[in-house]
Amino acid sequence: MNEARAAAPDALLTQLADYASTYRLQDPASLDAARLALTDTLACAFEALAQPACARLLGPLVPGTVVPHGARVPGTAWVLDPAKATFDLGCMIRWLDWNDACSGALTMHPSDAFAAILMLGDHLSRSRAARGEAPLLVADALAAAVQVYEIQGALCAANDFRRHGIDQPLLVRVALAGVLTRMLGGDPRAVFNAISNAFVETTLLAIRLPPNIGSRKNWATAAASESAVRIALMALAGEDGYPWLLSAPGCGFHDTRFGGTALVLDAPLGESVIRRCMFKLVPAGMHGQTAAECAFALHAEVVARLDRIERIALRCHRSLSLIMDKRGPLRNPADRDHCVQYIVALGLLHGELGPDHYSDAFAADPRIDALRAKMTLEVDPTYTEGFFAPERRSSANSVQVFFHDGSSTGRVEREYPLGHPRRRAEAGAALRDKFRRALRHLPAAKQAAIAQCFDDPAALVAMPLHRLMDTLSLAPDEA
Repeated sequence: MNEARAAAPDALLTQLADYASTYRLQDPASLDAARLALTDTLACAFEALAQPACARLLGPLVPGTVVPHGARVPGTAWVLDPAKATFDLGCMIRWLDWNDACSGALTMHPSDAFAAILMLGDHLSRSRAARGEAPLLVADALAAAVQVYEIQGALCAANDFRRHGIDQPLLVRVALAGVLTRMLGGDPRAVFNAISNAFVETTLLAIRLPPNIGSRKNWATAAASESAVRIALMALAGEDGYPWLLSAPGCGFHDTRFGGTALVLDAPLGESVIRRCMFKLVPAGMHGQTAAECAFALHAEVVARLDRIERIALRCHRSLSLIMDKRGPLRNPADRDHCVQYIVALGLLHGELGPDHYSDAFAADPRIDALRAKMTLEVDPTYTEGFFAPERRSSANSVQVFFHDGSSTGRVEREYPLGHPRRRAEAGAALRDKFRRALRHLPAAKQAAIAQCFDDPAALVAMPLHRLMDTLSLAPDEA
């Protein structure tokens, strides 16, 4: 036996597999946090149904395909195999970049994972019920979400994937592969094999940075989630894993993708991430949430004086400046929703920001670029410190408007956005409004049924998962 094969498997792979295989939920509050995350995630998905560029990606690869015990895609009449259904729901969840976020060395959006949990879970629950077995419950899906959030959060907090050009889909694929394999009944070895396979591919960060920004950033995690479903099913069927995939000298993940640095976890795996994720109550990049709030607060004071503005001073943390500071032309909606200058301009002009404000037609308003041209951006070290401090995870920004006559507004500052855990009680009404507004894209009777379902949390978590998906999806004559 050679030296490599005599070595113990990579410690990180073992840690992740042990957690995915054996951990059981400890705190009921985590389940409730996951329920709120599910509510927010579905709101994002329903809103995306009104986006033609998203809707055109949905549906079977082969028209007319019939799938026994197929997964129901929420808000549609599609009944698909669980992998394609995962891609479709994943596109919907992420299309508007409105779903929750978790910050660290890399910022990621953990609720992307709900697509695979719900779609594979729906198929699994229907299959069990058809055999006369106990179906999966919504509570089972929420418990799986807690674990998937935890794995993603622990990896993103401590490892600077961005510096190595690696995009966030890697995290959702790794987390899902292990947890989905357990959902399917896989043993610890199968879970390990799935996680190791999930580390093989990485997605280039270039798809979400100038000059390459395009709609792939809206479906990249959907593709990763779809891949995780396939990997989990393959692991259950006996597909081999790669115990030294991370550490293999010269050709493993650490040497070829991470500059020779070993991946680490920021803390022991438990249930903390689901309770520290941040809901996005403005459809814009996470780092720009507080900048939008500042602009909304200034709208009434400046909207009648737009032609007298000399300059607009923005202060931000370092991560925003790297991701959302964009000058010059913005090529498409995916470019605009990650431009802090565009977001602030819209906030000053209209006092609000909605999904349709990124369209080509809306962006043609010449006042937007005129305001963008007057903006300066300065990184505030104290804001950066708060953003990276584990005990704070703030996302501070400020906006101040100066006029040609020498007067100015006050400097409006927001340290924590409305959806931050520190403002969770304050955000409850806004989260409910976001969910109810998103239902407008569905038939009236369906809106009422879904609202009633989510108004009773105890009944919701005890519901068979496939019954929830029946409630969320449309009959053919409703589509």
